[in-house]
Amino acid sequence: MPEVLNKLEREIEIVARHLAILDIIRKDGPIGIIKLSEKTGWQHHKIRYSLRLLEKDGLIKPTSEGAVITPKTEEFINELKNMLMEMLKKLENIYNNAPR
Repeated sequence: MPEVLNKLEREIEIVARHLAILDIIRKDGPIGIIKLSEKTGWQHHKIRYSLRLLEKDGLIKPTSEGAVITPKTEEFINELKNMLMEMLKKLENIYNNAPR
């Protein structure tokens, strides 16, 4: 597969991981890296990376008991399907205009 498509696929997998972690924190928080790794099977460094980005975006915050969601999380989740639909439209446009 060409590198440009490999990169896109990796990014989609990373976003899916971030969203899965956010969902677990939302349902089971507060929760730490070890417990997240046990639940998902992902390595600690991948969990840590996702937590760092989710915290940077204000969707989670660290506590002494583990990560918890913020008030911004519910707003994000409410908008998530709209954001994903817009991305799907862009991908569909790329697909429809791809060389044949």
